[in-house]
Amino acid sequence: MPSRSQSDTDDPRSFYDEYGDDEWERLEDGLDGRLEFTATVETVAEHLPPTGRVLDAGGGPGRYSLWLAEQGYDVTLVDLSRGQLTIARERVREYGVESNVTLSQGTITELGLAANTFDATCCLGGPLSHVRDEPDRVRAVRELQRVSRAGAPVFVSVMGLLGAVQLYLLTGHNLEALPALLEHGDYDSELLEEYGYENEFTATHFFRRDELQSLLTENGIDVVTMKGLEGLASPLHADRLRTGLEAISDAEREALEKVVRRTNAASTVTELSIHMLAVGEA
Repeated sequence: MPSRSQSDTDDPRSFYDEYGDDEWERLEDGLDGRLEFTATVETVAEHLPPTGRVLDAGGGPGRYSLWLAEQGYDVTLVDLSRGQLTIARERVREYGVESNVTLSQGTITELGLAANTFDATCCLGGPLSHVRDEPDRVRAVRELQRVSRAGAPVFVSVMGLLGAVQLYLLTGHNLEALPALLEHGDYDSELLEEYGYENEFTATHFFRRDELQSLLTENGIDVVTMKGLEGLASPLHADRLRTGLEAISDAEREALEKVVRRTNAASTVTELSIHMLAVGEA
């Protein structure tokens, strides 16, 4: 990964501008990304209204927006990264869904959209995890609630703290920083440099399950269900831990997916997942 200054590394806008197509490709090319995407869309599909307007807040290159548009929904994608929006615009043209998708630059803490607008609201892939300060996370959730119609489903996925710590333990990354990370969930250059590590990601708040549930319920979103997206397969997020698995047979892959699907709603599995999804109602 190219070297960046601490300020650039900790700025999600700069990080995702540079990240480019990788954010799209991670949901298609790796086994862990495909598990995340499949579990997300299967869960979202169970709770969506038959038709209507859907917000994709922090939607990046538009992977979920395009899926929603292909199902016939009118989608508004908002993202802070100009680079990701450029990719989304190209994909929208490529998929031929220009009439169904509107793109807008903005942040999930200040969407710039009218209240009571959307029949469903999505914040998928972890954008809320990149809101570093707790008051801003509250503000973001209130924005998601504000723009949603009463009773509309709201889908929020974040990055899980125990899943991240487990992955770092298994791969030997950032080991000395892990006790501090467990205390507060805030992963950034300041934490890593204290222990002599380099930030290879961007500033992130990793969530505990109950923390996410409380954040949503205390700010106007009633949580209906929660699940881990990669679930028991979360360690496969590390390249070297999935060596050989990319070449498994279709039957083996189907069995792996069944195991993940059958266990990912258990609270302990949700806690240990790299990404967890909450389904709520505004």
